Order: sequence, then C-alpha cells, then structure tokens
Amino acid sequence: MNKWEYARMTESNLPDIDTTRPSAARMYDYYLGGFHNFEVDRQAADQLLKIYPQVRDSAVANRAFMRRAVRFMVSQGIDQFLDLGSGIPTAGNVHEIAQAVNPDARVVYVDIDPVAVAHGRAILEGNENATVIQADARDIEQIINHPDVQRLIDFSKPTGFLAVGFFYFVDDEGVKKILETFRSLAVSGSYLAITHGSDDDEIITNDRNRQALDVAKKIYARSPNPLYLRKKHEIEAMFEGWKLVEPGLVFVPLWRPEGEDDPGLDDPAALGMYGGVGIKP
Repeated sequence: MNKWEYARMTESNLPDIDTTRPSAARMYDYYLGGFHNFEVDRQAADQLLKIYPQVRDSAVANRAFMRRAVRFMVSQGIDQFLDLGSGIPTAGNVHEIAQAVNPDARVVYVDIDPVAVAHGRAILEGNENATVIQADARDIEQIINHPDVQRLIDFSKPTGFLAVGFFYFVDDEGVKKILETFRSLAVSGSYLAITHGSDDDEIITNDRNRQALDVAKKIYARSPNPLYLRKKHEIEAMFEGWKLVEPGLVFVPLWRPEGEDDPGLDDPAALGMYGGVGIKP
C-alpha cells in the first residue's frame, strides 16, 4: 500500500479497525491536526478539548520534546532507535531527524493501532533503515525478538529507547517489565527518553483541572487505552539504572527548549506532562 492508496481509504473500508471506540493514537493525531482519525475519535477528543483545551498544546509540546531528544541523542552518536507506542507518524518524526544527520541511522517504530501501522508503512516505503511493526508494546520480549528488530537494531551497541507519550497508557506491571528489559539490553552509552502525564498537585491546581482529569479518565476508559497518570517521583523511578541528563525530569516544554516559540513555555505546568532523558552509565 502506498501513501496515496492509504489516503483514499475510508472509515468503511480500512481493514481490521474498530471504529466504534476511540483510539489514543488517532485522538493524538487529531490533536496534532492530522487526518488519520475517525468520527468516534474526534468526538472523544472534542469532549476533552472542551474542558481541557491545553491537551492540544500538550500533544504539540510532547512531539517537540521527542524531536529535541532525538536530536540530542544523535549528537551523542546514537544511530539506532526503538520507539514504543510511536503513534501515527507526522512530519519531523524519529527517522527523519536521525537520517537527516546520518542516512544510515536505523529506526523501529512499534504501535498496536492498525491505522498508525498502516500509515507508518506507507510513508516508510522504500526506506530500508526504518520500519514499523504492529505489536502490543507490553509484550516486549516478542518485540525484541521480532525479525525487523533483530535486522535493524544491534543491542550490543548504544541504542536510543523512546517511550514518549506512551507509559501513561500502560499499567504498573507492564511498565516494570518494559523497563527491566530496556535495562538488561542497554549497553553503556545508551539513552532512554520518557514523557509522562501526571496528576501532581502542581498540575491539578483547581476544581476545573480535577474535573478535566476525571473526564479524561472516563474518555480513555472507553478506548483500548485506559489512562494511568503518575506522580513525578514515580516517573523519576522509571529511570532507575540510568543517569538523568540535564535538566533532569522537568515539565516537557522546559527540557532543553530551542527558542521562545517552543510550545508551552508560557505555562509549562498547564500541559500536565513531565519529560526526561537518561543515559546508561
């Protein structure tokens, strides 16, 4: 399937896609202004936007963090990346950033959403150094042993592991299993990037915020992707075995901003998300 064939697909003829329930990946695409989403996703997203309009800025800031983190990793010599819960690709995604500097950089995207995977395969057609696989990221052993991962990622060398906007859709046991696998695989000089939604008191400062949080949980509970928000200290604990690089775990817009126009700098806490990058000693 090429990108033009994919673009002509409609809600009625996309294969193996449940269009009766909202999808976190497709809602995220809608927040970012994409068109790979369905009416059920737009209705759910609009319901949340009505009470928490910052969710759109949060998605934009999250994607901007990913680009800054990848550029940083590339500057440190990382030339292979494993991106869990990658979502529907947009402009300036991991392979574009990494391969602009090093055409031989290798990237494996992983997502469970068939729309994300179909679109990813379309835009990666002909790119021998990047691929997307459809898998439940919680089944991390299956992913690591996937033929495409084995073909593109050499875990005996430093690797960039990405869990950007992903772990808050994974329960505690799943997060623990994934992080244990990353720690066991990563050699010295590898990097781990995480962004994570939080319900810290610094974020949930008033009744409207609490109401928005309740609405968000109810909306995502209708999807295959229930929401697991965590406190800052719980997110910091995810970097056990890694050393956080400066500026540590901070609100996403504050992680190495590149200019005054970076999204969310005027009120970083309002976006409700922390981000950080760790290096394996």
